Amino acid sequence: MQKPRWKSVGGALLRVAAVWAVSTLTMLALAGILPDFRLQAADGDSATRIAVTAASGAGAFGVLSALVWPLLVRALLLMPALVLGLLVFVLNGSMLLIAISLIPDGRGAVEPETAVVVAAVMSAASSATSTFLTVRDDGAYRRRLARIADRERRISGEDGGRERPPGTVFLQLDGVGHAVLRDALRPRDNKPPVMETVSTWVGGTHTVTPWRTDWSSQTGASQLGILHGSNEDVPAFRWYEKKSGKVMVSNRPTTAAVLQRRAAARAGHDGLLTVDGASRGNLFTGGADELALVLSVAARRSKRNRSRSGYFAYFSDPANATRTAASFVAEVCREICQSTRAKLCRETPRVGRGGLYPFIRAFATVVERDVVVAAVSGDILAGRTAIYADLVGYDEVAHHSGPRSRDAQQVLARLDRSIALIAKVAERAPRDYRIVLLSDHGQSPGDTFAGAYGLTLEDLVRAGCGLPVPRAAGRTASGAEAREAGRAALHRPEKDDAEKDDTDEEAARPVVLASGNLGLISFPDVPGRMSREAIDRRYPALLHTLANHPGVGFLLVRSETEGAVVLGAKGAEHHLDTGRVIGESPLTAFGPGAADAVRRTAHFRNTPDVMVNSAYDAATGEVYAFEEQIGSHGGLGGEQGHPFLLWPVQLSAPVAAGEELVGAERVHTVLRRWLREADGPEVPTLPGPAGQRALAARALSDGSPGIAKESRISGPIAVPFPVGDRVLPDKGR
Repeated sequence: MQKPRWKSVGGALLRVAAVWAVSTLTMLALAGILPDFRLQAADGDSATRIAVTAASGAGAFGVLSALVWPLLVRALLLMPALVLGLLVFVLNGSMLLIAISLIPDGRGAVEPETAVVVAAVMSAASSATSTFLTVRDDGAYRRRLARIADRERRISGEDGGRERPPGTVFLQLDGVGHAVLRDALRPRDNKPPVMETVSTWVGGTHTVTPWRTDWSSQTGASQLGILHGSNEDVPAFRWYEKKSGKVMVSNRPTTAAVLQRRAAARAGHDGLLTVDGASRGNLFTGGADELALVLSVAARRSKRNRSRSGYFAYFSDPANATRTAASFVAEVCREICQSTRAKLCRETPRVGRGGLYPFIRAFATVVERDVVVAAVSGDILAGRTAIYADLVGYDEVAHHSGPRSRDAQQVLARLDRSIALIAKVAERAPRDYRIVLLSDHGQSPGDTFAGAYGLTLEDLVRAGCGLPVPRAAGRTASGAEAREAGRAALHRPEKDDAEKDDTDEEAARPVVLASGNLGLISFPDVPGRMSREAIDRRYPALLHTLANHPGVGFLLVRSETEGAVVLGAKGAEHHLDTGRVIGESPLTAFGPGAADAVRRTAHFRNTPDVMVNSAYDAATGEVYAFEEQIGSHGGLGGEQGHPFLLWPVQLSAPVAAGEELVGAERVHTVLRRWLREADGPEVPTLPGPAGQRALAARALSDGSPGIAKESRISGPIAVPFPVGDRVLPDKGR
């Protein structure tokens, strides 16, 4: 039963009074403790007068926080989010200085550095009081969370009061593999599971299953396929495009925007979230209009770009800003302590965690998490139909601490609390919600390639090409051997490492990039994809050197006569287009589906001249990252290629019994089907040939005719079920 309006207003006034009283008492206590903060005249005041002064200062600070803070945050949206988080304390302190200056008769005084401390403590105290009071009042709690949603509904003119079918929330736990999730759901040593909330779902309201990625097991390829239905021509996290002469990096705004446009053109629609959707914390929009922290639109400067609105909506509340800033500082300290402990205990493998990394980690695990959770809560209370959000904290920490480290387990526990909060918010939503959890990839542990062998992949490639390498790399056994073989094959005399190559050699030097344990080699001076035969003619020792290195699992090249060929140690070959195998297939160790995954990538237009997958130890599950990561993903080998999908039992199973769910594009079709099962909106196809191919793909995929039908939400629209530019069989990712 809804409370009368006068009771709601009265309750709000009581909460304001309580927060004001707590702020006043906090200010009095701080004035008595801190020597550079006073609330009385120089010759002294009565206790009553001091209390009135404190109440005046607290009231002025509260009013400034409510009125001025949102304007400051909106102005600061032009600044990087990381800088915004660090400025919270300074801005809060500045407002306190202004509030103290407004106290009559000049009775208040505080030093600037002390003002920062006073403002932070007062904000924390008022936030704690407000939270305590709203927790005891469900209506107030809901109204506080729904402020943003109400404003957006007024702006868009949405009704929000009609009966609607269930909405769906897709929460992506970035980098959490299926095996890691299962471990986090089990009690251990008489302790509760790491993820207590999710553990109560599995086996009851939800079911979980693994799925298999393509060769490129990373967020760029996976999320593009999941949200937009096509990840064609995305061979890795970063790659060199010969046509444009540019290095494409998935987490750059310009690259993400290009990938999103290409995917929409191939799939024939704008994405999973096109109709009444929200995209939060993702690389891509999924076609949604409601955006926050979405990379593909981050570079835009227009009224329609609302990617940063999530920051404003969250940080416009000074209590939120202070709480997140305090957690940010605590996370930085936590990382410094954890990395110091790892160094003192001589943990191995280990990578450097200094520089800006503690701040980057704190942004991913605190700032982005808080903003995304708040945005999703607002979406739920606004009643949006399809919400997709990415929580990236685990992936960031696992890269540097290890997928099963204590550091990573702590992040999983905090993610579980975020999931619990979202579930509680959904209980107060204007419609029912189904919560789906999924991940885009897992992570495989292991030492770095450089840590294990003393040289980088680029050093090894240059040595195999007969090009100079750093002295340290040249002294390693594999570096010296590769360098000697390369120069001998080219009939060149030994040169001192300090000597420079001639101009022609430098112009033709290879571009070597890394994506976890996946390496990509391109020769920029050769148009199109360079064949195996051409590489052997120019650099006779290169492919042999790479294929026989103990840290390399296999190479992918293109033969002029055999097509796509996988090369391994001791002359082993797997001809993917014909199925011919010489010796033992280099892909055997990587499990079922490896050949299909590599074959698919082999025919991408952006596939580099040579692709290198690191070695994989099936007994330990370890790989060798070509980047500075001890938890990596991007190629084949181990848990990185086995993320999870966890869904409510009311929805149909993703695939038939005994069938494996393979590829992000296939996951996209499953999520689309689940939206239809909840009577959600159909994603309209784009006009033109791509849209027609999408309709045909739908008809062939599930037997449904590709015809238009009436939608109560958006009128006549198509019923697509696309999986890309063509109908593809199941294949690995």
